[in-house]
Amino acid sequence: MEQDVTSTAASSSTISNLNGPVDVSNVGRAYHRRRTCKIIVDSPGDFDRVVADRLGVRVIPFSYVTPDGEFLDDLWESRSPHDFYEMMRKNPDMRITTAAVTPGRYIEIFEEEIADGLPVLYLGFTGGLSSSIDSARQAAEAVMQAHPESKIYVLDNLCPSLAAELLAIEVVRQAAEGFTAEELYHWAEDARYFVQGYFTLDSLHWLGQGGRIPPTAANVGGKLDIKPELSYDRTGALTLCGMCRGRKKALRAILQDFRENYGHDRSLPIAIASADADKDADWLEAQIRKEKGCEDVVVMRSYISPVIGSHVGPGMVAVAFWGSDRREKLSLTDRIARKVRGA
Repeated sequence: MEQDVTSTAASSSTISNLNGPVDVSNVGRAYHRRRTCKIIVDSPGDFDRVVADRLGVRVIPFSYVTPDGEFLDDLWESRSPHDFYEMMRKNPDMRITTAAVTPGRYIEIFEEEIADGLPVLYLGFTGGLSSSIDSARQAAEAVMQAHPESKIYVLDNLCPSLAAELLAIEVVRQAAEGFTAEELYHWAEDARYFVQGYFTLDSLHWLGQGGRIPPTAANVGGKLDIKPELSYDRTGALTLCGMCRGRKKALRAILQDFRENYGHDRSLPIAIASADADKDADWLEAQIRKEKGCEDVVVMRSYISPVIGSHVGPGMVAVAFWGSDRREKLSLTDRIARKVRGA
């Protein structure tokens, strides 16, 4: 099959070397032919609009608020990533807030989706970063009480940003093989721990601006040219992997974590995204392709959504991939707890 490169004016997304079992077009068509349930995701998964359309999943848009008003995260349909992040660069004192989806809105969506009698599986934005998943569970219970014949499964994806996109692709692929909604729920319940993600930020400023870290820490980090490398733990919450002096060192730290945790299954894609930092994302992809067995692997490229981008700021670069089990990466307190229990 010829290389498939998809591009839109709004997202400028690319899917490199799309072939064989990870062709999302084929997966999406098979899912529709053998559909046993509806699959719903949400925009903090940083879904590329083209990929979401091909998969045939419904994407629930989260919202964000700037001084100009409230906007829906529409997968870069109404504004470009560059325009959004350039706005942040030019207005460093700007406060951008995000809001969880309300139970009422979830009720509306779930009632729409169960109308044709098919069960629903919702892969929701991690509870480690948002309360939205709790609202979804409340809404699902309310809808099933009102419609006892309906089945709605709500799963915390535990993996934010583009890692959630990788999980959804594989869930759709399993659905295309005939898995029921309940079977998909249990499959994803375990599979979500095997999606790894690492990223770095150009500045700590926006984490400080949003109250995620003390402003003084953000200021000191900026003066020392400190670039954090971050990931997420088994609860889906952000975790700090290390602090690097300079951008290149941070990118190399991401590359090293990729080497140590990559699963080497070339039938599964790798995802790279940035917050309007194409050159660094290009560098990361080029380095990954130099790794043994990664020369022809599928690399999906996209942009960090405004919902996540509003908290991390322009310049974020991230990679997500299928790899080792995140549950095996114990924190210090977990190690102590195991020792106390004799595990």
